[in-house]
Amino acid sequence: MSRIAYVNGAYIPQRDAAIHIEDRAHQLADSVYEGVTIYKGTLTDLNPHFDRLWRSMGELRIAEPMGRAAMRLVLMELVRQNRIQNGFLYLQVSRGTAPRDHAFPDFALPSFTATCKRMDPSLIEQRAQNGVKAITHPDIRWGRCDIKATALLPNVLAKQAAKEAGAFEAVLVDKDGYVTEGSSTNMWIVTKDGTLHTRPTTDNILAGITRMMVMKIAKELSFDVVDEAFTVEAAYTASEMFLTSSTAGAVPIVTLDGKNIADGKVGPVSAALIEAYKMHLDSQV
Repeated sequence: MSRIAYVNGAYIPQRDAAIHIEDRAHQLADSVYEGVTIYKGTLTDLNPHFDRLWRSMGELRIAEPMGRAAMRLVLMELVRQNRIQNGFLYLQVSRGTAPRDHAFPDFALPSFTATCKRMDPSLIEQRAQNGVKAITHPDIRWGRCDIKATALLPNVLAKQAAKEAGAFEAVLVDKDGYVTEGSSTNMWIVTKDGTLHTRPTTDNILAGITRMMVMKIAKELSFDVVDEAFTVEAAYTASEMFLTSSTAGAVPIVTLDGKNIADGKVGPVSAALIEAYKMHLDSQV
């Protein structure tokens, strides 16, 4: 069956989907996006994703293409037409089409597109059970990473470096040696006293939706959680390390730069959070 995309009011075969050559997303990355997990046919945590999308549009002064209720219906219909039970939905809003100029156009209608794809839940399960490898990489991104904008070339280069090193993710590090986040994930460590540390979103990192949910779950399980930046050295010596993202959920990192995190196995805190996060997903079905 051909995949179906949504492009500015129409559901069309994805092979035929296109935007205008002068769409500002294409020429200037003047656009924002969201990625939503599809779990058992349900768009998970959609309201927080909408909150973040509307914040990103507001920060860049991009007009909303439609209201939230209408967008929800559009996305649910896209999932239905693609017959996806477990997968990932990508949506993008650009400032629209206008003759190329760096300044905002006097008038442009926002462009709204969305696609979705299937994902193999067994791969997510395998990563959760076995953990993954990661490498460190310099953080060379722009200073407004709190906005979920599509200018992702530095993230692409970091992810490619991880791939070439045989790793799942790149852990981005600032000029002072502190971990910011991953190329497409948020980062956590568990210290030897059992405290969870993750960099605060006030430091212009992306406020991950899965990060937010895992933090809520961790507090409900009575874990101590600290919004505090940590160094690469602290990660090397941590009891556990894990990442969170919409596409991966919560995933343990068992080696960093070829060095084992603790004994190189999935730790009890990560395991407990992974199980609790699955229950959170099931509660929305």
